[in-house]
Amino acid sequence: MFEKLVEWDKQTLIYLNNLGSEQFDAFWLITTNFLTWIPLFLFIIILLYRMYKPKEGFWVFLSFLSMLIVVTGVIFFTKEYFGRLRPVNDSSLNNLLRVLIKPSDYSFISGHAASSFAITTLAALYLKKETKWIFLLLLWPILFSFSRMYLGVHYPLDILSGMLVGTFFAWMFYTMHQKFRAPYIM
Repeated sequence: MFEKLVEWDKQTLIYLNNLGSEQFDAFWLITTNFLTWIPLFLFIIILLYRMYKPKEGFWVFLSFLSMLIVVTGVIFFTKEYFGRLRPVNDSSLNNLLRVLIKPSDYSFISGHAASSFAITTLAALYLKKETKWIFLLLLWPILFSFSRMYLGVHYPLDILSGMLVGTFFAWMFYTMHQKFRAPYIM
């Protein structure tokens, strides 16, 4: 069963990665860069600032910061524990993938997927009363995560696991805030 899952993971990555073409490479290289998304982060901060008074905004900011610290730790320890080679570093896949970048750390779980889903899910949860369309923010981590397969640096299961981890921690930190902080706001 596990071998079939790993084989599916490899074949799906090969298929998705080979859908790419040189004319789209620059777009995906820009998409995968965290710096590209600074305007979105600023937009989220502005919306949070507008919605929350300074005292409560501090606690919201603290939940984001705490969540990112925890998610970063989970990503680091998971990668070290599983030690899964990135597809671009797997010699059995070298001739089958379009390689645009070649990171040397481990693959499982995707830090890009986990952190981007954590940030946007938590933002969407905090801002859902402000705007009904806030869940459109989730387009960012979807694009961000897909870019990692396009570039051949993550398997689909790395991405899916990262998405689940990020979403789980966003939900957990939001729930903790609602349970332990929100009732005491004056």
